Amino acid sequence: MTASQLAATRVVGGVIITPAMPGDVRAILDLVEAVHLPPEGIAETMEYFWVARAGERIVGTVGLEVYDDMALLRSLAVTPACQHIGLGRALTETALSYLTTRQCRAVYLLTTTAEAFFARHGFCLVARDAVPAGVQQSVEFQGV
Repeated sequence: MTASQLAATRVVGGVIITPAMPGDVRAILDLVEAVHLPPEGIAETMEYFWVARAGERIVGTVGLEVYDDMALLRSLAVTPACQHIGLGRALTETALSYLTTRQCRAVYLLTTTAEAFFARHGFCLVARDAVPAGVQQSVEFQGV
């Protein structure tokens, strides 16, 4: 099952969160680059991305790299104008809810600036070498 198979739509402050469409890749790449996140590997994993739309404009995104029963949460990005309205939380919860439907046993992420934010979602620090080899092979993990 991919993100697009979960046709759930979520609304936060007038912004609609939906699974990403193939035509969204350029806007997603522009957004993650604008907030200084690595764009590598996004185009290859678009089936596991969600976007937040304000009208026709993409103002937020989050994605996953899925490895059997594990995943890497990546590319959580919200435009500065839409920050502090709960959109980052809603995007994160959307991705984590999807992993629950897959019965994912572990999800990892890499961050240098948002430790407190992700701690509120149950994430804790682990040593890089404690992350399973399958997840360590991800494009983002290798590049950061």
